[in-house]
Amino acid sequence: MRLATFIQDGRWRLGAIVGDEIIDLASAHDARLGGYHLPSDMRSLLEAGPDAWSEVERTLASGDLAPFARPLTGVKLTAPIPNPSKIVAVGQNYMDHVKEQGAEIPDHPIIFTKFPTSVIGPDDEIRWDPGLTSKVDWEVELAVVIGREARRVPADRAYEYVFGYTIANDVSARDLQFADGQWVRGKSLDTFCPLGPWIVTWDEIPDPHELPLRCLVNGEVVQDSCTDQMIFQIPHLIEFLSRAFTLLPGDVILTGTPPGVGHFRTPPRYLQDGDIVTVEIEEIGALTNSCHTQAQ
Repeated sequence: MRLATFIQDGRWRLGAIVGDEIIDLASAHDARLGGYHLPSDMRSLLEAGPDAWSEVERTLASGDLAPFARPLTGVKLTAPIPNPSKIVAVGQNYMDHVKEQGAEIPDHPIIFTKFPTSVIGPDDEIRWDPGLTSKVDWEVELAVVIGREARRVPADRAYEYVFGYTIANDVSARDLQFADGQWVRGKSLDTFCPLGPWIVTWDEIPDPHELPLRCLVNGEVVQDSCTDQMIFQIPHLIEFLSRAFTLLPGDVILTGTPPGVGHFRTPPRYLQDGDIVTVEIEEIGALTNSCHTQAQ
């Protein structure tokens, strides 16, 4: 399944992508099946657990859904998880990215966080105050969406806790990141975590470590790699993280970025006012955002 969050009447709604249309799942379920109350937003769906996920599948198999379908082109998509309890990110997790920095290969995952207030969705603006940062960078990343509460999960059971995958752009203020000596502030400015355009459930992607991924700035390819370059793969990351703290339904793990970021180019290159940045992952889709500077 491809599940999305969209705005209708000023509220988040849960949708399923079918072809070039989006199905209003709660409305379709109430009309076709009734009885069970299907959650109308993504985080509530994940928190409701497997019974609710089965109801989504039943809804999609219930017959003609045309009365509940709208063209995607006329719908405002948000981040598929607009309100995660936490976003956990992994630094220097691609072999070729480590090499472009001239860094040592880490012997354990390097973990930081991005605040939930940094989350935006497709076509939203990445914004920053030029008086605060002038070195804003791009990072395409595969994002893992947790489906079940996970604590001390062994690697061989990790995929049982994965609901699905989406795309992230780990936008980074490099001057703040490196001046601070830690990464949270430079990674967590408002709008610095575009997510989307939807979640592809785990069963649609048998091996998430075989996915080509790219980033384009104004149509120019600036990152082009594959998730097979990950140093610490998803099962290891879930085991490592869940040993330290509980992962909750709707939590998002950003699994690292490949080479081609602006900061390590010669000369360095950063996002500018008016730039259009697109991050793509095969089998998931593409996420596009514009850039806007705004003095504060």
